[in-house]
Amino acid sequence: MNYGIPVTLDLPFAEAVERVRAALAEQGFGILTEIDVQATLRAKLDEEIEEYVILGACNPSLAHRALEVDRRIGLLLPCNVVVRAADGHTVVEVMDPQLMVRVTEQPGLEAVADEAVGRLRAALGALVG
Repeated sequence: MNYGIPVTLDLPFAEAVERVRAALAEQGFGILTEIDVQATLRAKLDEEIEEYVILGACNPSLAHRALEVDRRIGLLLPCNVVVRAADGHTVVEVMDPQLMVRVTEQPGLEAVADEAVGRLRAALGALVG
């Protein structure tokens, strides 16, 4: 099952994270959470991995519409966006909102997922274009 939408950037990690934040904001997404996975694994397990951040992005209008269809959808919100270093590049991956439809089998979520996918693809497009 494909559950993410990736792009690869020729940008330093920190710059990529800032550009991702800006591109998401232009599409109406705010960042509710940020998990620095690299720092967490270093501090808690004394393990080293590449630079790796998970951004919990949320578009309040889309979230509200999804919650109106199914209150349990909060289990799948917000849209996670991963920014990670890989082979001298930075990879950005967004969770495919169509997962909400496939997992819940709620046809009422299709329009919300379609709009979310469009906005997230536009944000990714702004990063590479």
